[in-house]
Amino acid sequence: MTIASNTPMTRKEWIQVLARADCRDLEAACRQIAPLPPYRFIRRPETGMVMVRARAGGVGRPFNMGEATLTRCSLQLDGGPSGTAYILGRNPRHAELAALVDALLQDPSRGAELMASVIAPLVSKLRSQRQSQAQKTAATKVEFFTMARGE
Repeated sequence: MTIASNTPMTRKEWIQVLARADCRDLEAACRQIAPLPPYRFIRRPETGMVMVRARAGGVGRPFNMGEATLTRCSLQLDGGPSGTAYILGRNPRHAELAALVDALLQDPSRGAELMASVIAPLVSKLRSQRQSQAQKTAATKVEFFTMARGE
């Protein structure tokens, strides 16, 4: 996730943040936003499977690597924008909250405030988690070398 801090965040980027965020963090953020506006489901949270495609070395021909569980949700604020979320795993509440926050971020009267109070802290937490994981991974790095045979 490479999100520049000096440019406005696009919808694609904030949807990515909401999908990767922890559900408990979204719950806490929604409690801060309360009272939440009324909304109706376009598509209730539902879980299914998706095929994950990959490329050998990132550049080869695509192949089907396997399946992953995905939960999706679409909703619409009463008289307002609609929000959508696709979450890896089986967590209908996470998908619902992510879709709700997506819809709220599209509301011109609340978008900037929510960007600062919800998305910015989530981005910060995700970055620190990524850095922590990178440090743990780097600590286990092993350097291999080969010795030339004297033929």
